[in-house]
Amino acid sequence: MGSLCANGSIAAALNAKIYGKGNQTLVLAHGFGEAQTTWHFLLPLLACYFKVVVFDMVFSPNVDPNLYDPHRYLSDFHGYADDLVCLLHQLQLNNTVYLGHSMAAMVGCLAAINRPHLFTHLVLLSGSPRYINETGYTGGFNESQVDEIYKSMNKDFKGWVRGFVPKAVGVNNTAAVAEIEKSFGRMKPDIAVSVAKAVFSSDFRYKLPQVKVPCTIIQSQKDYIVPLSVASYMKGRIGGNARVKILLNKQGHFPHLTAYNALFGVLKQALLI
Repeated sequence: MGSLCANGSIAAALNAKIYGKGNQTLVLAHGFGEAQTTWHFLLPLLACYFKVVVFDMVFSPNVDPNLYDPHRYLSDFHGYADDLVCLLHQLQLNNTVYLGHSMAAMVGCLAAINRPHLFTHLVLLSGSPRYINETGYTGGFNESQVDEIYKSMNKDFKGWVRGFVPKAVGVNNTAAVAEIEKSFGRMKPDIAVSVAKAVFSSDFRYKLPQVKVPCTIIQSQKDYIVPLSVASYMKGRIGGNARVKILLNKQGHFPHLTAYNALFGVLKQALLI
């Protein structure tokens, strides 16, 4: 399963915690630049209905940076997917509902392809199989924009964070901007650049037909990172049952921070709670 799984307790290494006492388990996985604390608005609401598992992805500043192996995590998301599978095995969990935000959406898809019995439902929040535009596909960024992101991160990481985060948050929400800026700012710059390269170079479009677990795709109506068209693209190519829920009149890449009441309403409908 990889180094984290082989070296002992992955649950302890990734600071896994469990809240609530529901019969169904819900796993929350955060995206790039975040930590498990990003779920603080939704967690108490969801814990009323589920046993909720939260954890830190290996690139999180809350995790020992020595556990981040750039060779394991830079090439694609399979290292993250293996970590997720290992974590669920260690916690003795099957038939979970998985909610993955941003890059963690595709991590969940890869894990579900390899171990479908671990999941009954995937919620793909602000996720994308490909972030770079190609002929016939709008991912949101072109190659030159991505190259500029790498250059800016390497030259002045904190300056890049200050410029990037408000655009990604997408709404005038000073608390959310401050929270995401602080979270990004706590990352080691070399790890942040490595994760960014894995994200922007990723292309999992060919994997979507292999996803057979039922999916709910949730996006804000306007998202600087993920164009609205990506949701319908994913729905049309996922191999199993998939539906799209758009957060109408909501903007930004972090609706769990900026539109959590609307998001919770959609989750209640999607998960029948």
